Amino acid sequence: MNKLAALLATMVIIQGSAVFAAAEAGYPPYTKKQLYAKHDLRGKSAPKLNVTEWLNGAAPDTKGKVVLLDFWATWCGPCEELVPELNQYKKKFGNDLAIIGITDETAKDVEKFRKRTPIDYDIALAPNQEMYEAIGISGIPHCLVISADGIVRWQGFPPMDEDELTEEKLAQIIQESKKQEAKTATP
Repeated sequence: MNKLAALLATMVIIQGSAVFAAAEAGYPPYTKKQLYAKHDLRGKSAPKLNVTEWLNGAAPDTKGKVVLLDFWATWCGPCEELVPELNQYKKKFGNDLAIIGITDETAKDVEKFRKRTPIDYDIALAPNQEMYEAIGISGIPHCLVISADGIVRWQGFPPMDEDELTEEKLAQIIQESKKQEAKTATP
């Protein structure tokens, strides 16, 4: 019985430390929630950015920046509702945040959508769906917020009540990411 109690206590400490470590490092803690994805990537390395075309020209510069990936579609009502908020984030955080909308649709469909709904951030096409499959996305919009060190700091459905993606959370991730980058840059 003592061994079982010690094992359980160790498991609680380890689990508590993982959440505490994220909070201690200054990043938002990971909340238990429905992700609408097979793979919970929070605290893990982000998947490789694998797209076939950039509608804004070249790939954006993401070095030293927090990156918000938004998996979306033109036919998705909640995705369309999220666009003005993402535009606002882009305006507020400027060069500290790279926002990339990723869709498996055609350039023609996206351009038609953009005529009625302006998008102020980068859009990439991924018709091969390799990134969708790597994450196991089962519902959109689905976002990943990735710190400059390539670690996923937030994942999920942005307007979800349990763990909404807010301007405050993004600011916290950006601020902590900058602190961590400064520490690693200092000899």
